[in-house]
Amino acid sequence: MQRAAASGTEQSQLPVEVDPREPLARLRQDLRTGPEGLSRREAERRTAVYGPNEVRREHRGQLRRELARQLVHPLALLLWGAAGLAFVAGTRVLGVAIVAVVLLNAGFALLQERQAERAVEALADYLPAHSRVLRDGREQTVESTQLVPGDLILLDEGDKVPADVRLVEGAVEIDLSMLTGESAPVERAAGQAAADAPTLREPNLAFSGTTCVGGQAKAIVFATGRHTELGRIAALSQRTRREGSPLELQVKRVAWLIAAVAVGMGAVFLLIGTASGLPVRDALTFAIGLLVANVPEGLLPTITLALALGVRLLARQGAVVKRLSAVETLGSTHVICTDKTGTLTRNRMRLRAVWTPLGGERDVEQPGPGDDVDRLAEAMAECTTVTRGGDGAFSGDPTEVALVEAAVRLGRDPDPGARDLRRRALFRFDPRLRMMSVVSDLRDTPTVSVKGAPEALLPLLGRTADADAVHAAVDAMAREGLRVLAVATRSQASADVPARREDVECDLELLGLVGLHDPPRPEVAGAVRRCHQAGLRVHVVTGDNGATAAAVAREVGIGDPELRVLADAESVGEQRLDELLASPAEVVFARASPETKLRVADALRDQGQIVAMTGDGVNDAPALHRAHIGVAMGLSGTDVAREAATMVLTDDNFATIVKAVESGRRVYDNVRKFILYIFAHAVPEIVPFLVYALSGGTIPLPLTVLQILAIDLGTETLPALALGREPAEPGLMTRPPRRSGRGSGVITKDMLFRAWAFLGLLSTVLVMGAYFSVLWRAGWTPGASTAEGSALHQDYLTATTATFAGIVMCQVGTAMAARTDRASLREVGWASNPLLLAGIVFELAFTAVLIWVPPFQRVFGTAPLPWDVVALLLTFPVLVWGADELRRSLRRRREPVRGAAADPADQG
Repeated sequence: MQRAAASGTEQSQLPVEVDPREPLARLRQDLRTGPEGLSRREAERRTAVYGPNEVRREHRGQLRRELARQLVHPLALLLWGAAGLAFVAGTRVLGVAIVAVVLLNAGFALLQERQAERAVEALADYLPAHSRVLRDGREQTVESTQLVPGDLILLDEGDKVPADVRLVEGAVEIDLSMLTGESAPVERAAGQAAADAPTLREPNLAFSGTTCVGGQAKAIVFATGRHTELGRIAALSQRTRREGSPLELQVKRVAWLIAAVAVGMGAVFLLIGTASGLPVRDALTFAIGLLVANVPEGLLPTITLALALGVRLLARQGAVVKRLSAVETLGSTHVICTDKTGTLTRNRMRLRAVWTPLGGERDVEQPGPGDDVDRLAEAMAECTTVTRGGDGAFSGDPTEVALVEAAVRLGRDPDPGARDLRRRALFRFDPRLRMMSVVSDLRDTPTVSVKGAPEALLPLLGRTADADAVHAAVDAMAREGLRVLAVATRSQASADVPARREDVECDLELLGLVGLHDPPRPEVAGAVRRCHQAGLRVHVVTGDNGATAAAVAREVGIGDPELRVLADAESVGEQRLDELLASPAEVVFARASPETKLRVADALRDQGQIVAMTGDGVNDAPALHRAHIGVAMGLSGTDVAREAATMVLTDDNFATIVKAVESGRRVYDNVRKFILYIFAHAVPEIVPFLVYALSGGTIPLPLTVLQILAIDLGTETLPALALGREPAEPGLMTRPPRRSGRGSGVITKDMLFRAWAFLGLLSTVLVMGAYFSVLWRAGWTPGASTAEGSALHQDYLTATTATFAGIVMCQVGTAMAARTDRASLREVGWASNPLLLAGIVFELAFTAVLIWVPPFQRVFGTAPLPWDVVALLLTFPVLVWGADELRRSLRRRREPVRGAAADPADQG
C-alpha cells in the first residue's frame, strides 16, 4: 500500500497543478499520497509551499496612499486651489467649507475603490471553517485553510466542499448552483473520468465552495487556494479592475483643461496688469480674482449630488446602484447582454403542448381519453422532487412544478408523500447527461421513469421509435419557444435496483414529449421596443437551446429586423465572435456558460461599446466586473454576483434595466445643463478683471473676489443642484446612444459656444452696462478716483453691487434657458421643476441679504441699490432666457426632425 510522501525531496517535486481526470493511481503518484492520506509533517511542509487554502485578496496598498490619490484628483486640485484663494482673500469660512467638500468627495471615492474587494471577500464566505481529513491514517478535524494537495478528506451530507477534490470512494449529491447556476443537485461518484467532458461536468470531481446535500464519500484534494475554481474566479474578479465611467474620464480631462486655462490666464494677466502700470498688490488681487472666476468651485459637489439623486430615483424603480458614476454610465450604454429565464421571462413554467407516439399532438386542455396520456401524466409526476405545502400549492424547481401541475391538468392528481414512499431509487438531474430518473413500485412492479432533453434521451430507447416523427415534433415545439422534455419508462424484470444509473437509464419506452412555456414578462416587449428606439442593441446570453431562446427573443421583439442564433456559444472562435458583434444584428448566444459572458463583454469593449451585462451565479462575477455595468439579480442571484455587480435588480426584470438607461440619460443631460449654467457665468466674472487690467486701472475693478466667491458658492449652488432634478426632455429615448471616445465629451464646442459666446457674452453686456450706467450717472470719468474716502467711493460700491446683482439676475435667466437643449420651455413646463423655482427664490433672497444687510455690506463691499437700478436688473432674466428661447426656436425651424445619427452630446 502506498504511503504518504515523507521526504522533502519528493515534496519539492510535486507539480503545482495536476490533471484530476487521469487514472487514480497516476493521480496519487503525482500527488505523492496514498489511501491513508498524508503525514502531519508532510502536510506542514506542503502548507509552507502552497500557502493557506483560502481566497486571498490582493493588497491594494495602504489606506493613506489611496486617500492621497483621491485628494489629487484634478477637480480636487482645483478645489484645493479655490480653498487657498479663499484663505488668501481672508474668507476663512468659505475656505474651510471648500476643504470639507474635498475631503467628503475623497472619502466617498475611496469607498467606491474598495467595492471590488468586497466581492472577493464574499467568495471567502463559501469556504467552511473546518474539515475532516485523514492524516497519519487517522481521522482528524483541521482548519480548512490548512488543507494541501494530497490530503484525503471525508465528505458527508451538509458539508461544504473545502477544496477541489477527486472522489475515491462513495458517492454524494452536490449543489453546484453557485458555480453553474443549475438549481438541482448533481451526483458525483468515485469512478473513471468522462471522455471530453468539461471540468465542471466531470462525474467524479467536486469543487471548493459547493455543498454536499446527500451521500458520503472520501476524496483526494488536488487543488487549494488560488488554484481552485473558486480561486480562479477570485483572481479574475481582481484582475478585471473597475475603470472610470465616461463622465469621470471626461470630467478629469475638463478639470485639467480648466486648471491650465485658469493658471495660464492668471499668470499672463498678472504680467499684463503689472506692465499696464498697476501696483503689484493690485495686480496680484486681479490675478487671484481671475483664478477664482475660472475655478468652478461647485462643479464636483453638484455632479456628486446629481448622481446621488439619480441613485435614489432608481432605487424606487427597483434598481439598486452601488456606484454613483454608474448612473451616468447607464445613460451611455450601447449594448445590453441579458439572460433569458427570469429576466426576459417570468420563470413560471406552464404546459403548452403534448405529443405522444400513438396520438400525436394532443389538446392540452382536453387531451381526451387514452392510456398513452395517462401513462405520460403518471411518469411526469413520478419523476420529480416537488413538495406540497399546507395550502395545497406545489413548490420546488419551476420546471418540475410545471410538470406536476401539467399532470393535474391531464387527469392525474399526484401525491408527493405517497410518491416518496414508493420510490426505491433516485438519480437526480445531471446537467452533463441532461436527464433525471427514478425507480418506483408502481402496480407492484419496479418501474423506471425518466425525463430529460430529447436529444439525450432518444438514443436510450430500446424499442424502435419513429425518429423522424419525434424530431419533427421536437423542432415544431422548439420553434414556438417551448422547452421540450422527453418522458420515458421501463418496467424492471428484477426486484433489485441497479446501483449505476446507466444500468437504469437504458432500454426505455418513449411515452411522449411535453412542451413547457415560460411566458415573457408582459412589460419586456415594450422595453425592448424602447431600446431599439433609443439605438440600443440587445443580445441574449443563455444556457437554453437555440431554437427556444430564439423564439422567446422574437416574441419580445429582440432581433427585429435581424436575429442571429449561435447554437453552441462555447465553440465560437474569437474572429467569428467579433464579426457577429460588429454586425447590426442582435444575437442569441445559446448553450452559453459564464465564461461566454466574459468573452462577449471583452469583445464588445474592444469595439468601443458601452456594455451592460446581467448575471446571477458566482462565476458570473468576472463578466459583471468586466462589463461597464454589471447587473445582478436581487431575487435569484448569489451574494457574490450582487457584490461584483454595479447594479442589483430587486425584481429581476429586464424592463428595469431600460428604466435605468433612461434615468442615466436624463442624469447625463442634467449634468450638461448645470455645467452649461455654471460655465455661462465665467464670462461676466472674468471680463470685469480684463477690463480693469487692460485699462491699466483707469476703469476701477467692477467686481471683487469676495463677490465672485459669493456667486460661485452661494447664489449659484442651489439652482445648479435643482437642474440635476430636471425632468426628462421630450425625445430622450428616441435618440441614439452617445458615441464613445474623445469626440463625445460632456463638454463640447457647441456647449462652450452657447455658454461663453452666447449666454455668457449677452450676460456680460448687460452686467457691464449696468455697472457703467451707475458710474456715469454719478459723474465718473475714466481715471477718476474711486478709492475709499473719495467723493465717488459710495457710487463705486453701488456700481460693483450692480455688477454682482446683475450676474445673479442673469443666472436666473440662464437657469431657465438651460432647462432644455432644443425644446421650448413650454413643452417641458414652466413649473415642472419646483426645486429650481425654490433655488431661484433662495438666490434672490441671499443676494438681497448681501446687498441690504449692513454686516454683509461691510464684508462683501456692497451697497443698497436704487430702485430704478433694481427695475433695470429685473429685466435681465427675461432678456437672457428670451434670447436663448429665440435661438432654440430658430434651430428647431432649421432642423424640424432630429436626424437618426444626431448625437445629443453635440447639442448646445
